Amino acid sequence: MNNMNNKGLDYLALTIAIIGAINWGLIGFFSFDLVAFIFGNMSWLSRIIYALVGIAGLYIITFYMYAGNAARESHQ
Repeated sequence: MNNMNNKGLDYLALTIAIIGAINWGLIGFFSFDLVAFIFGNMSWLSRIIYALVGIAGLYIITFYMYAGNAARESHQ
């Protein structure tokens, strides 16, 4: 199911999720929300960015399915 057509979407989702993870790290370590700093605290643009990070995270959950299929195929 995860073929070459999804490769760009996979990289985009991973990139967005990494940006989100870095932002959460900044919040956790320094109480500094980079997204809010750049785009405003809960502005419409900030909310879109937070939503995209959430969607990317949900999409990345499907990677577990691919990893499970790859592991089963390697044992056959």
